[in-house]
Amino acid sequence: MTLLLLKLILAHLIGDFFLQPEYWVKDKEKKKLKSVWLYVHVAVHLALMFIIVWDVSYTPLILGIGLLHLIIDGLKLTLHRKKTKRLFFFIDQLLHIISIVGLTYILYSDHFDTTLTLDANLLALIICVSFLTKPTSIVMKIIFSKWNISKLTKDNESLKDAGNYIGILERLLVFIFIVTGHWEAVGFLITAKSVFRFGDLTASKERKLTEYILIGTLISFGIAILTSLLYLNLIHYV
Repeated sequence: MTLLLLKLILAHLIGDFFLQPEYWVKDKEKKKLKSVWLYVHVAVHLALMFIIVWDVSYTPLILGIGLLHLIIDGLKLTLHRKKTKRLFFFIDQLLHIISIVGLTYILYSDHFDTTLTLDANLLALIICVSFLTKPTSIVMKIIFSKWNISKLTKDNESLKDAGNYIGILERLLVFIFIVTGHWEAVGFLITAKSVFRFGDLTASKERKLTEYILIGTLISFGIAILTSLLYLNLIHYV
């Protein structure tokens, strides 16, 4: 059953973060329940679950999760406001995970186990690595939406999306280092980034930009470390 849960979580990760263009999100926020992309988005989730699970005997579970996904997204679009957008994003994701785990347990509690097979181990690895790429970048973007980042980075030109790719690479490196037992390399990576990113931001006028970079770095490394520890605990104790 652990394998089934991991497949459903992977489907959710792909559907919510990799196969949902930004213009879908903006259209849903504008038109709410009248947006056609809301229903296309749920249909994509259903298709992903059927493809990844690849077992029609789980059709009631998949349809149930799809329905709950529609209800949760619909409530979020209806209730959230500009000031509560960040809060509702995290509540929305939490409710999706709860609905997947809860409905699976309710419908298949007699087959529920915590055995982690080789296939489940590989799937857990794929989920963790995938989460540290685009999904984490989106999570950080939501967190930083509190501040006017474009204003802070004005006159500080850089390559397009360079910061995003740097963040993804550093998180993947942290994950690899921790999973392979090389914690000292994480410290080296933090030191190296500090030298390159903070060395030219010592002027007092750059304080806000320095704080922005520092917060972003700590959050990025923190998420990578927590994900790595979660994966290690999963494969050792489950």
